[in-house]
Amino acid sequence: MNGRFSTWLRAGAAALALGAMAFSGSASAATKQAGDVHIIFITHGQANDVYWSVVKNGVEAGQKVMGAKVDYHAPETFDMVQMAHLIDAAVAEKPDAIVVSIPDADALKKPIMDAKAAGIPVGVIDSGQDQVHDWGLDLWVGGGSEYDNGVHAGEIMGKAGVKHTVCVNHEVGNVSLDDRCRGFKDGLAKNGGATSDVLPASMDPTDTASRVEAYLSSHADTDAILALGPSAATPIMQRLQQMGLLGKIKMGTFDLSPEVLEAIDKGDLMFGIDSQQYLMGYLPVVFFTMKAMYGTLPTADVMTGPAFIMKGDAAKVLALSKEGIR
Repeated sequence: MNGRFSTWLRAGAAALALGAMAFSGSASAATKQAGDVHIIFITHGQANDVYWSVVKNGVEAGQKVMGAKVDYHAPETFDMVQMAHLIDAAVAEKPDAIVVSIPDADALKKPIMDAKAAGIPVGVIDSGQDQVHDWGLDLWVGGGSEYDNGVHAGEIMGKAGVKHTVCVNHEVGNVSLDDRCRGFKDGLAKNGGATSDVLPASMDPTDTASRVEAYLSSHADTDAILALGPSAATPIMQRLQQMGLLGKIKMGTFDLSPEVLEAIDKGDLMFGIDSQQYLMGYLPVVFFTMKAMYGTLPTADVMTGPAFIMKGDAAKVLALSKEGIR
């Protein structure tokens, strides 16, 4: 098992132990009882994105363990206007904490700062690490610099001899995904790569596969593809198989799914980059419940990744992925 993941399992166990204390004799000293704590999550995660279903699973597990009331909301599509409205509605409920992702700082700054002005603690997951510090927010739980993760992906492919790549971005305008492509291009260039284009795609699997096929038809020298999530990676792999190119064009992806892990294990994918997003849902529930009860909160960023899953690791992680944990 990945060492970083093991570390976080131990951290989770410690958090559970603290949670258990809250329901024992020490509970009488709490400012608020766990059952009275209300936390609201608002993310940009689209309903059909497997990445965010794992985050939500973590939220639900944290809620069961801590006993707090936790609500989870997200727009049906990548829609910053709707997400801002959801944050405004959450502020009006005056919860004990709000947890958000920040894929577009300009679009979301006002509602988030309104939450802070109302005295509501704000945690950030997945995207928006810089804003936690710049805006004076309360907590960061996430998988590290997306740019740096992209650089590492580019280094891996460059060292494997890749020259001409395409980064398939299914949410153009999401700063984190844009950073992944930008870092990938830079990491590739430092390790012998020649070109790396960005191909805009969507959450529609047929549309994404068709765009990749069209790109490859007009860029015959492409020898590698980077997907930014399983929602894009799976239909791309299916189309490459139909074209007789699966395994011939090198490919990697951010984030995991059972299909991604099976492909890594077979050698059809080089790697999957795991942000261990289950913890992004689980840990804020623990931390903000404890804050409401005892005033405690981590004083530094909480990093859940990245963990690069390669061929030798994939089979070990597969069962957890099928359970919606990895």
